[in-house]
Amino acid sequence: MAQKKLTYNQALSEIEEILEKMENEELDVDELSEKVKRVSELVRFCRNKLKNTEEEVEKVLKEMEE
Repeated sequence: MAQKKLTYNQALSEIEEILEKMENEELDVDELSEKVKRVSELVRFCRNKLKNTEEEVEKVLKEMEE
């Protein structure tokens, strides 16, 4: 089965959902460890996405100035 490409908004929503469960103490210790790892992956994904987008925008703006 083909896996959909993760979007920034999907990653952010998943992070928010996991944080809400953590705040409400809805996760047991085993789940907590797994979810913390997942949040770490998602945060890294979001940072990379933002960095790449910033670089693309700067490139376009630079090209427009020339």
